[in-house]
Amino acid sequence: MKKRTVSFSPPDITEAEIAEVAEAMRSGWITTGPRTKQLERYIADFCHTPKAVCLNSATAALELTLRVLGIGEGDEVITSAYTYTASASVVEHVGARLVLVDTASDSYEMDYDALRDAITSRTKAIIPVDVGGIPCNYQRIFSIVNEKTPIFHPKNTIQEKIGHVVVVADAAHAFGAMRQNKMVGEIADFTSFSFHAVKNFTTAEGGAVVWRKDLQLDDEEIYRQYQLLSLHGQSKDALAKTQLGAWEYDIEGTYYKCNMTDIMAAIGLVQMQRYPALLKRRRQILESYARGLKGEPIEIAEHYGTQYTSSGHLCLVRILNADIEQRNQCIVRMAERGIATNVHYKPLPLHTAYKKLGFSIENYPNAYQMFQNEITLPLHTRLTDEDVDYVVQNFREVLSEL
Repeated sequence: MKKRTVSFSPPDITEAEIAEVAEAMRSGWITTGPRTKQLERYIADFCHTPKAVCLNSATAALELTLRVLGIGEGDEVITSAYTYTASASVVEHVGARLVLVDTASDSYEMDYDALRDAITSRTKAIIPVDVGGIPCNYQRIFSIVNEKTPIFHPKNTIQEKIGHVVVVADAAHAFGAMRQNKMVGEIADFTSFSFHAVKNFTTAEGGAVVWRKDLQLDDEEIYRQYQLLSLHGQSKDALAKTQLGAWEYDIEGTYYKCNMTDIMAAIGLVQMQRYPALLKRRRQILESYARGLKGEPIEIAEHYGTQYTSSGHLCLVRILNADIEQRNQCIVRMAERGIATNVHYKPLPLHTAYKKLGFSIENYPNAYQMFQNEITLPLHTRLTDEDVDYVVQNFREVLSEL
């Protein structure tokens, strides 16, 4: 088979996105404006939520959510040791204490028994991570937080209305995923999505936050708080200030700057139209990988089951009985054949920043076991069937050489 070049995760951008961006630039609105507001409405409709707030990243969405919830010094927030830093760094940003939980054995999800044990009277939020776009077992998570309600001490009126440790999903990978016939976005109390360039749905950079419609919250007030936090605490955005005589504004707090622009939103508006087809294609590719690699000494993460449908973001593969050196050799040999692969994830306690915070990988043996033989195959909607066949054939050959 002739050598090909297979990129890991390039953005799927067409002339339609380019035309919409050009139109946004011609319109005179290149910062937060009508396109951003329209994209927010589309996302809320898609996720079956009352509102959506578009921001410049999923990280901003997570951090602002913790701030809206009033979480800070003296509080604890729990997340998985098997994730990207953004799931955890936001806890440090707001001054709360970060608590990491190991994964379950042979799982990308948190060990839910360990999660239960980690909840204390200081715990204010849990950040589950939908790794690869596969939704966590939210039914189990809510069972645990409801069980722990007697020791939950709300810190502000929003926490009081929610009435339990708040489930703040890191669904950076999971836009469009479902569990038990509910969209990711309408399951957890609050949910953040990433629209970074490597994600299924992109605005180049960007992200969004949504929240459940049955929380008995004032949705307009929650939306207003996100707007304040994302625009310097300014009481009006640029669009509102263009109304006749409406120049005056107030600064209600010394906050942050992380709004989405209309140029970014323009990409997203077209991506929304294309997204059902993009999700379908990802499923086709994953099914092709499963068929082509059947019988190999590997384990591919299950993206589609009776209880859930993934967004198909990452093709997570474990090379059974391999160690780190063999996994890394596999990555190099695939690269030599023109195929880019990756690893998701290096557990947080292996990184310098988290070692400095006192975390040790010895306390997270299951996460380490998942990491040491994991390799992520290319999965994106610019892959042709021939590309997929090329990856399959070469991966089989490389596996036979280990």
